[in-house]
Amino acid sequence: MTGKLYLVPTPIGNLEDMTFRAIRILKEVDLILAEDTRTSAPLLKHFEIQQKVFSHHQHNEHQSSNEIVRFLKEGKNIALISDAGTPAISDPGFYLVREAIKNDIEVECLPGATAFVPALVNSGFPTDRFCFEGFLPLKKGRQTRYKTLATEERTMILYESPHRLLKTLDEMALYFGAERQISVSRELTKMFEETVRGTVAEVKTYFETHPVKGEFVICVSGLTQPSPKERA
Repeated sequence: MTGKLYLVPTPIGNLEDMTFRAIRILKEVDLILAEDTRTSAPLLKHFEIQQKVFSHHQHNEHQSSNEIVRFLKEGKNIALISDAGTPAISDPGFYLVREAIKNDIEVECLPGATAFVPALVNSGFPTDRFCFEGFLPLKKGRQTRYKTLATEERTMILYESPHRLLKTLDEMALYFGAERQISVSRELTKMFEETVRGTVAEVKTYFETHPVKGEFVICVSGLTQPSPKERA
């Protein structure tokens, strides 16, 4: 019998968000694949998970996936975790899942932490329809994506790093307009969690004088959406 590939979400900050089921699965599998073994080590130690851990990240996933599929075919159960959140959501995982499916290997994704969900709910923008963009292209294709999203009527969700935040807000002012409503969340589930809402111009002014630290989730209102205050 072939083994099973588990995708196991890990907390995006607060260790209390680890589920009982996630802990059980990680203790039961034959081995764990981690995006960065150094980052995952404290988490696994905290929950007394002692399984073997191997590295699986964006730079080696194509090469290592063949060997992982071989292990799965031999009957080993394997869990994939990322540094934080749900694997394959702006993190490695998609390619391995696809290869497992191609080889008729069972894949099971556990529910758990994902940064964009609390950011979306906190934004006050419509949640019935939205589009998740993850990280925009750094160079090639970035301008094209902005032009496409400028007319998007659904709530948009993007990820951004701290060193690019202010530049990204400048670009949003250019392509979306400085008065477009946005909501920026950082350090979700952590001690200094913060959500800043307002126009692109207002939020940029705020972060010009406040710490730009942590990972950021930016929610942008759709083209025709009223602001949360206007809906109230």
